[in-house]
Amino acid sequence: MGPRQPLIAIVDDEEPIRRALDRLVRSASFDAETFPSGNEFLDSVTEHRPDCVVLDLHMPKVDGLRVQAWLARAGLNIPVIVLTGWDSPEAHRLAIDGGAFAYFRKPVDGETLLKAIAEAIGRPKKNGRGKPETPQ
Repeated sequence: MGPRQPLIAIVDDEEPIRRALDRLVRSASFDAETFPSGNEFLDSVTEHRPDCVVLDLHMPKVDGLRVQAWLARAGLNIPVIVLTGWDSPEAHRLAIDGGAFAYFRKPVDGETLLKAIAEAIGRPKKNGRGKPETPQ
C-alpha cells in the first residue's frame, strides 16, 4: 500500500458544483470528500481531518465564513480555499482576514484551483504561535 493521497474536502450546497469539483480534484490524484452543507462538514471534521477545504462562501444556515471561524476557534490548521458566486470586497476581506489561503470567484479555472490546493497542502504547518514548524 502506497502513501495516502491528500484528502480535499469540498463543501458546497450546489450539487453540480460539488460533482464537478470532486472530478477535478480526483483528476489531480487527490482524494476528495464532498459535503452539501457547512454543518455536515463540521460534523465530520473531528473524525477525519482533510488536508485542505474548498469552501463555498454562501450556503444556507452555516455559511463559509462561519465554517472558517469554527475551524479557527477549534485550533484546526486546515488550509481553506474559499469559492463564491457572490463576490464582494467585504466578503473577500472577511475570508482573507479569517485566514483563507485563497479566495476565488466562481467559476474558477480548474488549473488555478488545483495549483492553489497544491500550494496550500505543501506549505509548512504552523504551530500554536502562528510560526511555521521546523520540518523534521
